[in-house]
Amino acid sequence: MHLIRPHLASLFALALAFTMPAALLAAPVPVTHAIHVALQGKLEALARRAQPGVLGVTVLDPQSGERWQVNAEHAYPMMSVFKAPVAAAIFARIDSGALSMEQTVTLTRADVVGGSAVPSIGARFHGERMDFTVRQLLKAAVSDSDNTAVDALLKLVPPQEVTAFLRAHGIAGMRVDMGEAGVDGVFEQLAPGQQPPASETAQAQELRLQRGYHAYLADPRNRSTPDAAADFLSRLQRGTLLSPSSTHALLALLQAQTRPSRMRQGLPRGVQLADKCGTSYTLDGLTAAYNDIGILTWPDGHRVIVAAFLTASTASKAARDALFGDLARTVATTLHP
Repeated sequence: MHLIRPHLASLFALALAFTMPAALLAAPVPVTHAIHVALQGKLEALARRAQPGVLGVTVLDPQSGERWQVNAEHAYPMMSVFKAPVAAAIFARIDSGALSMEQTVTLTRADVVGGSAVPSIGARFHGERMDFTVRQLLKAAVSDSDNTAVDALLKLVPPQEVTAFLRAHGIAGMRVDMGEAGVDGVFEQLAPGQQPPASETAQAQELRLQRGYHAYLADPRNRSTPDAAADFLSRLQRGTLLSPSSTHALLALLQAQTRPSRMRQGLPRGVQLADKCGTSYTLDGLTAAYNDIGILTWPDGHRVIVAAFLTASTASKAARDALFGDLARTVATTLHP
């Protein structure tokens, strides 16, 4: 689970493109009124296509300052998107000297939480107790979307401190209140450490899970507006959240996330993406959260930020993936033809 340094070196080199000084970047592509109107119309069409689910999108061109929004006034459930701000708060602690990349966190069998886009910390846990470095946990949480890893990081920086870190940097619409174990508790309708009744029938279990699913959809915790997610990524790539080394490291970890593949499906050749997805499970044909937020960077240095949250969707996984692929393709071809 250790980060492989030669691999990280190449990722850092790629990540430099996300934070190059403005003077070294290509001149901004002028966003004319016609381009602005065209992209806005296309985003609204994608939101209509997502119905009866709700698609919230913010597109931000950092160079021109132009912003496009659809259903962006709502706060959406983040699921694993919250792992990016948790990692940023950890890197801020490293910048201050309060933590180090080689500091270890001891996990027990009880700390293991199910779920990972790429089998990682939780899947490889063996025995009753294991130690992991902050470096390992960051890679697992961000690049592999490992649930056990992010909850381990929250032992070092609690959720309320992650939210305070965001507020201190002017990001008001994103909040972190709990880890993956807490999210599971909402879905399962179980208190921490509580197990389902031994005598629970299949029908009773189904009713409990249905209550939990609707409770999660109504829960205000661990949510973000598309605007706040875009602002978080904008501040990160500008280098105003973290030190240069930590900025490069976090962008490299985001760029190393290759699964799930959502907006990546629609990217033109040569465009790099540093992103974080978030996914809930589907119950009775309803998907509570299907998200992707990221920074698109062209070979000429042009950047565009896209934050997209889909909630209460009844579409199939193939249809949801196609929606996100088309979103990335639409943004890319409209703003950087």
